[in-house]
Amino acid sequence: MKSAPKGIRLHIGLFGRRNVGKSSLLNALTRQTVSIVSDVAGTTTDPVEKPMELLPIGPVLFIDTAGVDDVGALGELRVQKSRQVLDRTDLAIVVALAGDWGEFEEAILGELRERKIPALVVFNKSDLAPVSAGHRERFAGDAIPCLSTVASLGTGVLELREALIGLVPEEFLNAPAILGDLVRPGELAVLVVPIDTEAPKGRLILPQVQSIRDLLDSDALCMVVKERELRDALGMLNRPPALVVTDSQAFLKVAGDTPDGVPLTSFSILFGRSKGDLSAFVSGALAIDTLRPGDRVLVCESCTHHPIGEDIGQVKIPRWLTQYVGGKLEFTHQRGHDFPEDLGSYKLVVHCGACMWNRREMLSRIMHCQRAGVPITNYGLAIAFSLGILERALGPFPHAQELCRQHR
Repeated sequence: MKSAPKGIRLHIGLFGRRNVGKSSLLNALTRQTVSIVSDVAGTTTDPVEKPMELLPIGPVLFIDTAGVDDVGALGELRVQKSRQVLDRTDLAIVVALAGDWGEFEEAILGELRERKIPALVVFNKSDLAPVSAGHRERFAGDAIPCLSTVASLGTGVLELREALIGLVPEEFLNAPAILGDLVRPGELAVLVVPIDTEAPKGRLILPQVQSIRDLLDSDALCMVVKERELRDALGMLNRPPALVVTDSQAFLKVAGDTPDGVPLTSFSILFGRSKGDLSAFVSGALAIDTLRPGDRVLVCESCTHHPIGEDIGQVKIPRWLTQYVGGKLEFTHQRGHDFPEDLGSYKLVVHCGACMWNRREMLSRIMHCQRAGVPITNYGLAIAFSLGILERALGPFPHAQELCRQHR
């Protein structure tokens, strides 16, 4: 499970002031020296990630953050990085010193409550001071697990593991399917997989691999072809497939070669549904109609790979949107976990399928855009709209398809 992608791992964030023992707690939980431990406040400068298997949950990703009470210009950057971790946190551990709970901890807990992120409170270094009965009663009344630990000695770590298991969000245990719910057992899905120059040699890219696995887990059949072989492959079948899925970059050719009665979509759209909110993304794609020359568009890529040649985010999507609008647009590109605090200058956000992320981070970005009143869509939907085949690309999703018809 060490090779499991980050996107399918339960993200567990550790938050608290400087020097409360977050790094020691992470080391005790993972039974490894993951984070540097020191008596000097502020030793952890950037979020530290540790993937591991936490039975019986499965693959998890622990994220140790810098202290939220850091000071100075550098401290502000550290705090900003720590707050960004909230966007991808499925479950939170708020760490405080025993007998020392104050405004910083309350602010963290309030932010977690607003985001509906399940949390537990750990009073560390409990050998130095007791936890007050008032604090225990308060957290018990709010149904927030409260534990005492001495991370440096391993005291209370087993109880912490058990409490984490009890807080696992239901949506993690029952994650949305990629396409297994669209293709019944025994039915066939045809996956159209162009060989992308940015894919590692000898391997398929992650969305393709995860889609194949999802079909196999659902007892469905799978045929994988390149776009040039699709027409011949369909001609060899004695009955139509239940679904054709294509890389969004080959949408036009695949749409032309796929019979009208066969549902068609793309990997990016599937992941838009699995990782985010398909209805919100469709509404964002329809907002492309409101773009005018000179408008600013933010293009976001969760991966940090180096763009090569006709990169989809850097080159192809800007080209297709520009052609659709009929004039020059101003594009800004963002990679990784960084995301602008102020979206007010943008008319549209176009996001990749986020196959490398967990669902919470993508939903956090959607929420951020909605608060700012800025529509957000994803690569596949933006491409399908700009090429005039959005309704066709939403064939497997009647509710989303209806949004397109209402737009007409």
